[in-house]
Amino acid sequence: MKRPNPSDFAVSQHLAALAHERYEVGITLPPKPGEDDERMMIRRWSAQEVERSMGFLKAQNARGSHVYIRPEGEHAYTFVDDLSLARIAEMKAAGFPPALVLESSPNNYQAWVAHGATLEKDVSTAVAKSLAERFGGDPSSADWRHFGRLAGFTNRKPKHQQQDGRYPFVKVIEAEGRIAPGSAELIAQVRTELSHQRALDAERRASYRPAPVSADRSLKSIDDFRNSGSYGGDHHRADLAYATYALKQGIPVAEVESALRSRDLSHKGNSRRQSDYVDRTIEKAQGRGPSR
Repeated sequence: MKRPNPSDFAVSQHLAALAHERYEVGITLPPKPGEDDERMMIRRWSAQEVERSMGFLKAQNARGSHVYIRPEGEHAYTFVDDLSLARIAEMKAAGFPPALVLESSPNNYQAWVAHGATLEKDVSTAVAKSLAERFGGDPSSADWRHFGRLAGFTNRKPKHQQQDGRYPFVKVIEAEGRIAPGSAELIAQVRTELSHQRALDAERRASYRPAPVSADRSLKSIDDFRNSGSYGGDHHRADLAYATYALKQGIPVAEVESALRSRDLSHKGNSRRQSDYVDRTIEKAQGRGPSR
């Protein structure tokens, strides 16, 4: 009897543990000439199509590409990155046993927590941030549609290359597909916090008034920056540019803060994280914060 290929079996375990209808598979590509950043080729496949595409994915991986996966569309899972086994044990004890645990690089783990019901995007992101903060996961990976590595393929980061030139495989550690019993309480709590935050944000936006016009010239409003094509729709850059400009014009910090809060910041997380974003933006505009 022919033994199953280990990589194929790992992929089957991965897909069975999540049991989502469709996936987005991301394959990194080399940067374009003159550019530094890798590109991402995305394929939208069913589980069966993923398994039928193993030859293609293995060839890409062998050429140096990373292979990632995430559920397509809104979904019922939370991805938590950069975990230790001790942290995963804490998750289990707290009522959040992962449906899938991967060793993404030696002694470093990724977990997918199943909630049993599809979450709206803002709720999904808030739950991801909550779990990452609680269990020491990577906060920059905590959002509703983050990619995780696909089991059965090698992690091609140069720092993981072994002495013999090979790279470590992404391994399935657990693939039980279980629903976390602590999910219902956490999701209810997050929805309550988001509802409260939306109400506060609505009050702030309603109370926001543009800065007064000086006697000799009109001052630009934050909307002038957000609507400018110079920032390509990047509200982070537009907010920082406005704050830098407004403070130089002598607009009080309190008015700048009010202007920054005039858009919906719920995607940043809870009220504390939103305040942190506003504070960091003002500090950078004053030249006191680290630039990114």
